[in-house]
Amino acid sequence: MHLDVLDLRNFYYRTNLGRVAQSAIRAQVVDIWPEAKGQTVAGFGFAVPLMRPFTQDARRVIALMPGQQGVMPWPGGQDNVSVLCEETAWPLPDGFVDKLILLHGLETSENPAAVLDEASRVLGPGGRALFIVPNRSGLWARRDGTPFGFGRPYSNGQLESQLRHHGFEPETHRAALFAPPTARRFWLRTAGMWENAGRRISAYYAGGVLIVEATKRVYRPTGLTVKDGLARPLRILEGLPARGPEPA
Repeated sequence: MHLDVLDLRNFYYRTNLGRVAQSAIRAQVVDIWPEAKGQTVAGFGFAVPLMRPFTQDARRVIALMPGQQGVMPWPGGQDNVSVLCEETAWPLPDGFVDKLILLHGLETSENPAAVLDEASRVLGPGGRALFIVPNRSGLWARRDGTPFGFGRPYSNGQLESQLRHHGFEPETHRAALFAPPTARRFWLRTAGMWENAGRRISAYYAGGVLIVEATKRVYRPTGLTVKDGLARPLRILEGLPARGPEPA
């Protein structure tokens, strides 16, 4: 079940813990995608906390928010780019998106297979997507005081298997939120230190979220080639007597 958009907004923009989470995940996103000049960037679920860096140079930015969650105007003080949509029918043409971010959109969906099919449909050939989900072995998935404690957490293997089944090829693996999910002042002040330490030792099992970058797989034609002419003519009528003259 999708979380309410007001709860998500309040967590990311009005709590210290939410701001720390936003900063940690966004740092990883920007490290993977330092720019998107001239490209179309879309987000599904509640990806807007991570999309602000792309509003400067991207050709267009679109925030898709499922109807079960609700929608809010974004970005603040600028022309709205948020769209309320069905989670299994996005109002975008095929191959329209260059970069796609899913946050709080896959693990809370009642039909994740259809969500992945839509993600594959709207991505253009060679398009790239970031799937950000709660880590099954992390602390954040075990606490329902944050949005990462709801829905279906994943392991790396589970997420990769599901992505490959729907036409994606996993490329880059990251994790974030290595500090405990607590609003105590000590942990908030030292969150940056924990993030740096977790990134250096690649402790995927300890991160609160998994981040997988995947490309849309473009299949090559398979099967036998059908030719207009045969390499060797069939001679199934050889050996039959020649046709005689027509009777008068």
